[in-house]
Amino acid sequence: MNVARSFNNWRKYRQTVAELGRMSARELDDLGIGRGDIRNVARAAIGR
Repeated sequence: MNVARSFNNWRKYRQTVAELGRMSARELDDLGIGRGDIRNVARAAIGR
């Protein structure tokens, strides 16, 4: 079960990074996220 959970977390992380990466700088700024913070935000989305 741990492998399945790890895979799902990885998919969620990649999806979050991709979605935030497609946003403009202004959209990210509206959310209070800097482009350099995207990976940290994605990690937080999976609870790490």
